[in-house]
Amino acid sequence: MAEQRQQIRERRKRRKRRRRIMFFLLLPFILVASTAAGYGAYLYKKAETVFTDSYDPAVEKSDLRDKAVDPSKDNISILFIGVDDRSPDFKQKTRSDALILATLNRKNHSVKLLSIPRDSYVYIPIIGEKQKITHAHAYGGTQATIDTVEHLLDVPVDFYVKMNFKGFVDVVNALGGVKVKVPYEFTEKNSTDSEPVHLTPGVHNLSGEEALALARTRKHDNDIMRGERQQMILEAIVKKAKSVNAVTKYPDVIEAVGQNMKTNLSFSQMKSLVSFGTSGDLKIDHLTLKGTDGHDPNNGAYIYKLDDVELEVTKRILKRQLGIN
Repeated sequence: MAEQRQQIRERRKRRKRRRRIMFFLLLPFILVASTAAGYGAYLYKKAETVFTDSYDPAVEKSDLRDKAVDPSKDNISILFIGVDDRSPDFKQKTRSDALILATLNRKNHSVKLLSIPRDSYVYIPIIGEKQKITHAHAYGGTQATIDTVEHLLDVPVDFYVKMNFKGFVDVVNALGGVKVKVPYEFTEKNSTDSEPVHLTPGVHNLSGEEALALARTRKHDNDIMRGERQQMILEAIVKKAKSVNAVTKYPDVIEAVGQNMKTNLSFSQMKSLVSFGTSGDLKIDHLTLKGTDGHDPNNGAYIYKLDDVELEVTKRILKRQLGIN
């Protein structure tokens, strides 16, 4: 049994593309918070212009809501979608590499972040059958992904923020790199899988490609350690973005985020979320969907089979968080 599970893991590593980082999905809110904090009318206006251009209202009110919600006063959910899409208009039929559902509760001043594994074997409404949840975006883009998540969790998805990982590379480069401690020597392919990135142990000022390689690699540790590395890189980005010397780089950073993002959140709604996140102590809980390794009965591909009992528990937690009976 142990040998079989090891074989499954090895096949999984060979077949699936490298997972992209998830934390860069939070960048637009970091930038809005920074520009709204008093760095001048020019930056604020630029952020408003760029993020307004990223606004895509094509995704309408959830069918699981009786009426539209207001982020400034209601409990809401936001689906963060990370895609490996290199086109500026997000027209490629790409799969989603990262899915995080954030549910915000105003009364408790809390956020629950649910990470949805990309290989989760779920029902995809647009095709009427079960496949990996990562395939939903390739079949029908943002709306198909949202419909799949709503069917899986039985809670409304009120808003979405979709970014490609090129945005992360561009932001780090716009900041002039970020200072991060590399734990060990390794070589990883770059964002286009075309050239190697080689890093040695020690503190380095990493470029966007180098920071991405450090966040992606799993050659010498595990997913838990990788998550800690990603958090370390995010903290380095925030620290650099808040430094006095970075202020002059903000126009380029804002452009980098805006060019690689689509959302149905308006700029004013983003501002209300910034105030939610910066007022008082915000409680953040991280949730995961438990499951087991398995194979698609149709083609034998690796899948992540969700535990039905644990899934029901997660559904109840999310409904309580959103105040839904």
